Amino acid sequence: MFRNSIRQKIVGIAAGLIILAVITSLLSMVMAGQVGHLLDELTNRYIPAYGHLARVNIRALERSLAMRRMMMAKMQAPGEDSGYESARKAFEEIEPLIKREADAARTLIDAIIADPSTPSDNAALGRLDDRIDNAVNDLLMRLNAENKTLLEQIDAKEFAAAKATTLRADALRDDFNTRIEAIRSDMLAQVASAAAKVMSAQQRAIIISGVVTAIAAILGFVFAMLVGSGITRPVMRLLESTREVEAGRLDGAITITTQDEIGQLSAAFNRMIETLRHNQRIRETFGRYINPRIAEGLLEQPAIAATEGQRRVMTVMFCDMKGFTSLSEGVTPSGLVKIMNLYLSTMSAPVHAHRGIIDKYIGDAIMAYWGAPFVEEAEQTHLAALAAIDMIG
Repeated sequence: MFRNSIRQKIVGIAAGLIILAVITSLLSMVMAGQVGHLLDELTNRYIPAYGHLARVNIRALERSLAMRRMMMAKMQAPGEDSGYESARKAFEEIEPLIKREADAARTLIDAIIADPSTPSDNAALGRLDDRIDNAVNDLLMRLNAENKTLLEQIDAKEFAAAKATTLRADALRDDFNTRIEAIRSDMLAQVASAAAKVMSAQQRAIIISGVVTAIAAILGFVFAMLVGSGITRPVMRLLESTREVEAGRLDGAITITTQDEIGQLSAAFNRMIETLRHNQRIRETFGRYINPRIAEGLLEQPAIAATEGQRRVMTVMFCDMKGFTSLSEGVTPSGLVKIMNLYLSTMSAPVHAHRGIIDKYIGDAIMAYWGAPFVEEAEQTHLAALAAIDMIG
């Protein structure tokens, strides 16, 4: 990562965050789809199946009421057959409805069991299916037999026998209703369990989405911090080194830790410091032997200008000590050195003060000159004369 360019790093972070966001969105969509599938099963299978079972109870009560209306119609005065026929027609129409509701409930329960993509209690649902089948095929068949006998007794107006048959039919009907009610209760428990699973799946989806989002945010922040620190640390080192160079300290160098643009800038900065150190050594070396201004001029001039000669108008001055030979014969070597150091220092000061350049010392003589590029041509003689006057004074 640290060998890539800054642009690649930034683009990489953006691409990584986009990928994490896409993964989070896809995961949320998948989990939302699972919750939606569970809700679809709860809405389209569990609840309708419970509704069908509830209507079985209602149809059974309606059938019992129709039977009683038939008995009451037969017990009325002769000629009131319209009420009896109407009640009997309703009685006969209800039985297919009971079977239809029970079959619809069983079909939905079988569909729930056959769907492997939902976490339903297939064993409990299978027992409910068997219980519905037994209740409808066994009890309803026995109840129909009693009802047939009851109809025959009503038609024959054997009301005493019909009353006994009614009691047996009521017992069977109560047993049927009790079984259907128990089946409904168990089905309601399955509905509640499915609803609880839907709620659990929804909460799990919310938690997982939150966790994945938090992980994506943390990873994005960590990568941003890594790349940011990888950029800011070298920049801070460059800033500190620049301040060191500004203060005149050229003995430092930047450690290169990256291969990006900042790493290349750091390498260029190190090369610049090395060049400055090299130039400083040249100045110090030349300054020991020639005037510092000449050394600066040699460093600033191109190589060709520094090696080729040029024609210039110059003012040259020579001065020496009068009677130096006889003086040197009369003093000791150490005394002569002290005299010469004092003399040359005293005579050199006016030359420097008036912008002259000391070319060389020849024994007790001093050779100095005034000229370009340090002094303009019109000022040369004036400055040389001033320096000579100061030497004499």
